[in-house]
Amino acid sequence: MQHTFLTWLFTGMAWAAGAQAADYAGPIFDAHLHYNVEAQQAHPLDDVLARMQRSGVRAVLANSRPNDGTRTLASAGALTQAAGVTVVPLVRLYRDRADYDNWFRDPTIATMVDMELARGTAAGPYRGLGEFHLYDSANASGPVAVQLMARAEREGLVVLAHVDDIAIDGLLSATPSGGARSRLIWAHTGIGGVPVERVRALLRKYPGLMGELSYRPGLTCTTGSAPVLCPEWRALLLEFPDRFVIGSDTWVNQRWQYYEALMSEYRAWLGGLPPAVARKIAWGNAAALFGLPPEPAARP
Repeated sequence: MQHTFLTWLFTGMAWAAGAQAADYAGPIFDAHLHYNVEAQQAHPLDDVLARMQRSGVRAVLANSRPNDGTRTLASAGALTQAAGVTVVPLVRLYRDRADYDNWFRDPTIATMVDMELARGTAAGPYRGLGEFHLYDSANASGPVAVQLMARAEREGLVVLAHVDDIAIDGLLSATPSGGARSRLIWAHTGIGGVPVERVRALLRKYPGLMGELSYRPGLTCTTGSAPVLCPEWRALLLEFPDRFVIGSDTWVNQRWQYYEALMSEYRAWLGGLPPAVARKIAWGNAAALFGLPPEPAARP
């Protein structure tokens, strides 16, 4: 009991001190970005890349509905190079919005994934699958879901999944290794009110599970005008500094309009962490996952 009290006491003191820290000023890897069809006219390539450049974003994990948006980003070699942005592409499982509710049992989705993986992009091969959603965790056992999770583990593909904690267990435990060799980024880690202790237990159970922190209610608490990590989340990030990434989740155009503000909010609470931990979460963890250098390349 005394140990628990002291842990929370020191965490709270560090949290209060972190509220006064300078913002994180290093590079950012946006590990959850969409360039969906409805964004492409409202926000053409030069616009979105300028937003990334102004925000200090040096790499993005791109996935789009349909996959044409990701290929558009990946094909913009001169523009992305000028902006200093590396595009890491994923195959999204959606051709249109109707696929959100049925992909896990639709064999044509598996065929589409086959074709996309075989084709690749101008930035190189696809590096994973997702983002996908499961609105009912029981659908983690759908035949296409099981097939694609097994393929991802077998071929070293990273999975980006917007699911609850029960589906995390369902998706990973059904893989050939029982999740021991799978690499899955949990979009909006714990969204829906999953307790921090449950998130901690899943991180301990699955060594390849990583947490992405957009749309994460309860992650930050406002002190004055700046967001800082709430004590229980700060403690979790300090316990698992190699297991978290950040992302914009530009799923609607409004998220593009506020892209720079989203990244500024990340920089504010990252500044309250030890510098080495902040840099891992902002850049290093995602960079290591996809084989990017620990330091982004210098802009031309």
